[in-house]
Amino acid sequence: MSEELYELEEEEHTSPLTGPVFNRILGLLRPHWQWVLGFIITIALTSAMDSMFTYINKNIIDRAIVGRNVDALWQLATTYGVLQVIQSGMVFTFIYLAGVLGERIQYDLRRSMFDHLQDLSLSYYSQNAVGRLMARVTSDSGRVADLMTWGLVDTTWAFMNITTATIFMLIINWKLALIVLAVLPILTIIAVNFRKKILVEFRNSRRANSKITGAHNENIQGVRIIKALGREDENLLEFQELTDKMYTASYRAAWLSALFLPTVQVITALALGFIVWYGGFQALAGTLTIGGIHAFVSYLTFIMWPIQDLARVYAEMQHSIASAERIFKLIDTAPEVHNKQNAFDAKTLLGEIEFEHVNFYYEDRKPVLSDFTLKVKPGETIALVGPTGGGKSTIVNLLCRFYEPSEGVIRINGHDYTDYTLHSIHDKIGIVLQTPHLFSGTVRENIRYGRLAATDQDVEEAANLAGAHDFICTLPKGYDENVGEGGNLLSVGQKQLISLARAVLSKPELFIMDEATSSVDTLTEALIQKGMETLMEGRTSFVIAHRLSTIKRADRIVVIEAGKIAEMGTHAELLRAQGHYYRLYTQQFKFQREMEYSASALVPTIK
Repeated sequence: MSEELYELEEEEHTSPLTGPVFNRILGLLRPHWQWVLGFIITIALTSAMDSMFTYINKNIIDRAIVGRNVDALWQLATTYGVLQVIQSGMVFTFIYLAGVLGERIQYDLRRSMFDHLQDLSLSYYSQNAVGRLMARVTSDSGRVADLMTWGLVDTTWAFMNITTATIFMLIINWKLALIVLAVLPILTIIAVNFRKKILVEFRNSRRANSKITGAHNENIQGVRIIKALGREDENLLEFQELTDKMYTASYRAAWLSALFLPTVQVITALALGFIVWYGGFQALAGTLTIGGIHAFVSYLTFIMWPIQDLARVYAEMQHSIASAERIFKLIDTAPEVHNKQNAFDAKTLLGEIEFEHVNFYYEDRKPVLSDFTLKVKPGETIALVGPTGGGKSTIVNLLCRFYEPSEGVIRINGHDYTDYTLHSIHDKIGIVLQTPHLFSGTVRENIRYGRLAATDQDVEEAANLAGAHDFICTLPKGYDENVGEGGNLLSVGQKQLISLARAVLSKPELFIMDEATSSVDTLTEALIQKGMETLMEGRTSFVIAHRLSTIKRADRIVVIEAGKIAEMGTHAELLRAQGHYYRLYTQQFKFQREMEYSASALVPTIK
């Protein structure tokens, strides 16, 4: 966990601020341009009103208070109040529009990623951790949406504040305005440099924190080994080094953060002091009013805070662009297995299936299947047995076209199966895996998952055929019982029976069982075996079996070793041959007898 987190942080902070990626992010706004235009206009008007309020305050001081003009006071106060009401409505509008826009951008990104993830090949999932993919869909999409909404809000607000404040200062006294504007580059340079340095230290702190989290995790999980080997003191020293690095980085980040605001305030104070000093002389000379001096002080504040906001948005933009790069990298990943340009739907998979000189590699120079050749007749049941890692699951993964041969051809009904569309192949295949997966919801919804149009009667008939109906009826709510996340409220055997019922209901033409009985008890195995026999009737079937007793009735048993066919025949033929299958079978039978003997020895004799 810690290593993955560390790698994620490294990935997050090494992404450059690149134009093409940022332009692509801006492209996300195009479908929602009306919302973007609406909230930019309302932000601009809201910001302009802030500067207008300061200008009205100047006139209240100069015309109403200093000039002792009651009519002017009422007029200006009324104008001020009306504008405040209008601005309140605009604040509500742009916050609402920004919120809706952010949700729409997140929706677009998440939908695009979710849709693309379903198209990607299994090889992509074997190379990318689930946590990373979830981060793309959740936190990364949220960060990009925030940049395109609240980041745009802050940026627009800042530029409008600076622009309108500058305009009003030039109107009041252009000479003093130019002097004040000379401070802006200094404030900008300081703000950007401080943000960069603070960001570097925060990154170092988070990296150190990731390693500390990993050290905590390893020490807690491996506490028995640590105590047994007497590693407590050494581990404490290693942990102390990690803590020191985090302390140093956090200290520097805190120190720079604490120094940033006072530095800006000192420069601002010097500018304010100059405004008061120079403005005072001009007021004495009659070229600047008291209200004008007050307005300049307010406008300088208007300029100071937006500059800090822009520096913050710039720092956050780097994170958001890194998130966008990861999202676009996912979306741009092409599936390794995809439809050909002229692919057509397979009408049936019940014809002859042929593996012709098939080679397959997950990695270069590491063959999983080597020159694999096999012909399967329609309706035939093929059992695949052999040692772990021999290539059994790879064969059925290739058959299901989750992967495609590195070399060679797989034919169905005489056609290269890559000529068929993926959906037409997958739609006619039923699979029951060693580790069954159920989805959150009821038993009924899980059985119906692959055939949504099925009636309740269809669901119950499928459960009956699979041998699942009896146990489902014992559940408190029967078919409406919630299975929990991943089916965690049911036993492995119960989940397997529901998976089998789901396969029965889909009415597949090609049926695959991947060690479906290896994790269940003998009684449940018998139920599953009965359901399998019902489902395999009239269908071409491939069965990967750990317990060899479950495949005696297979039409052919194929022994796979090191990616090649070591032996092939019926159960009786292979036993007579006394080869690979014979050794596997007798070893398993001997082990089973030993287990039964050990269990009976534990039972006390009753006299």
